[in-house]
Amino acid sequence: MNPTKPQEPYFVGIDIGGTNVKVGIVDDAGQTLAFCKTQTNVPQGVEAGLKNIYQAIDDALADCQLTMDDIKAIGIATPGTMDIPGGKLVDPPNLPTWKGFPIRQTVCDHYGGKQTIYQNDANAAAYGEYWIGGAREAHSLVFWTLGTGIGCGIIIDEMIIEGRHSHGGECGHIVIQMDEGRLCDSGQYGTLEAYAGGTSLVKRCQEQLDAGRESVLNDMLQQGKELTPLLISQAGEQNDALATELIMESARCLGVGTTNLMHTIDPDMVLFGGAVTFGGKGTAQGDRFLQRIREEVQQRAFSVPYENTIIDYAELGADAGYIGVAGCARLACLKAEQN
Repeated sequence: MNPTKPQEPYFVGIDIGGTNVKVGIVDDAGQTLAFCKTQTNVPQGVEAGLKNIYQAIDDALADCQLTMDDIKAIGIATPGTMDIPGGKLVDPPNLPTWKGFPIRQTVCDHYGGKQTIYQNDANAAAYGEYWIGGAREAHSLVFWTLGTGIGCGIIIDEMIIEGRHSHGGECGHIVIQMDEGRLCDSGQYGTLEAYAGGTSLVKRCQEQLDAGRESVLNDMLQQGKELTPLLISQAGEQNDALATELIMESARCLGVGTTNLMHTIDPDMVLFGGAVTFGGKGTAQGDRFLQRIREEVQQRAFSVPYENTIIDYAELGADAGYIGVAGCARLACLKAEQN
């Protein structure tokens, strides 16, 4: 997208992760005017993290020659678990020192009552893709974010499916194996995340290596490299049989999960984003990964939704979260004005 003249009003988007925080100043058309990245400082506690966030906001505003007076609203996204209406984190695994913290009201008060909204990070990223990304022409979207675990966001006609208890769209935890399923980090067995998340990929790979499977990964590990999804992806790019098998099995499981949601939501689009997409769109391995997902959906889904649902990669990459939650803040303002 070519840069255009900034369109008022302006919004702050804050995407908080377990390691880093991304802050963007976003205009009414979804264009990023300034961006700043900082550390969450989880071991030092929430106050240390907030200090970094406030400084990042100041730096981003300075970069685009704006002040907080020019900002209409603020959007904050964090990982779950959370109480979205209450504006607080509940017990987020990636942010243990932030447990129970009322982040929305705290940030709102810090900026003198500036309108502030709070959203799940996967929901925010989904809205970013829906607003200005790969689903901007769609009316409904299922968005999978593939990383250490598996996140999901569902949007239908501008409405983010948050659920009654802020756990709507937690589809990485749908059960795809009823009996003797693999253990998920959530403590459940047989979930999609337990089979196709990044942590699961590494565990499945290590099990095969321990069982004596031949692989270039053995040589890589002997060289002192760490077994990660990226390393497995690199082995797959070398046509390593084990790595390719594991990657395609992850795709198969995601095809099962996608079919379940297509039969539930019947969306216009299903998009995949996140760090564990094995090269992503335009790479040989990334294209094979996506094609394997499509093939599994074709085998399992009703023909009408399969033939009419676009299954593809997302477009915004790592920017989807802060852009999306700024868009959520914009949407909240629009709804308030309509009422």
